[in-house]
Amino acid sequence: MISFTVNGKQRQVDVPAEMPLLWVIRESLNLTGTKYGCGIAVCGACTVHVDGTAVRSCVTPASAVAGRKVTTIEGLSEKGDHPVQRAWTEVDVPQCGYCQSGQIMSAAALLARKPTPTDADIDDGMSGNICRCGTYQRIRAAVHRAAAIKKAGAS
Repeated sequence: MISFTVNGKQRQVDVPAEMPLLWVIRESLNLTGTKYGCGIAVCGACTVHVDGTAVRSCVTPASAVAGRKVTTIEGLSEKGDHPVQRAWTEVDVPQCGYCQSGQIMSAAALLARKPTPTDADIDDGMSGNICRCGTYQRIRAAVHRAAAIKKAGAS
């Protein structure tokens, strides 16, 4: 049994220690917002937060999250109103939408580290996320917009 917190709730799963966290999230916990993309940690579609840090769940073994806090796209905001989610909608980022949960999770982790990122910070922080539709300019604009939303909310 592996015990950890997912989206604020303590969970126990009876899975092999080496099972990728992605499959635990999707198959054992039925949280399907986290997507499978490549399976080798290069596309970012499977990005979740472990103790606040963006990680690729497709290569993270379940045993690595024992006793830790995991946040999926479903847990980022109860009402879907996290500044990054709001900005994504305002800027109309998604095209096909497949990569967006991973993009949003990476952007949220970036803004937690750098509340006012430069274009270079955004390009660096989001570099591990691939968008097949090529919405990179809108993603960058949305990260800037999310930073502004966060700043306005903090005032």
